[in-house]
Amino acid sequence: MASKNFMSSSLLFLMALLLSWSSISSAARYLEEEAAPKEEYPELPKPELPHGAAVPEFPKVPELPHPEVPELPKVPELPHPKVPELPKVPELPKPELPEHPAVPELPKPELPSLPKVELPPLPKPEFHFPEPEAKP
Repeated sequence: MASKNFMSSSLLFLMALLLSWSSISSAARYLEEEAAPKEEYPELPKPELPHGAAVPEFPKVPELPHPEVPELPKVPELPHPKVPELPKVPELPKPELPEHPAVPELPKPELPSLPKVELPPLPKPEFHFPEPEAKP
């Protein structure tokens, strides 16, 4: 019983801690956006190559020979180990439970009859909307 109370109280504490962290982070974000003035930076010029300048080509690198990889040695197959059988556990006799006492049948109560209610018919509402003006 004590562990159940401990688990529920620790879960409640963790939830409260999580909620406080989320509120602190949202408040910090709000303060950061409000307090920091937005600075405007000048637009940087785009770099361009001078007219007539060609892009130099990369030098060609000769391919290196691939080294030969030795084959892996063959692993001998090992025999599968035999799994030992589980020990036989004797069956325990089922405990005898006492029979439940018989529940007496109670008479079903009759509900009183309710008077029939008739409502008068509702009047149909009439709506009068102004005509929309034509737009030039």
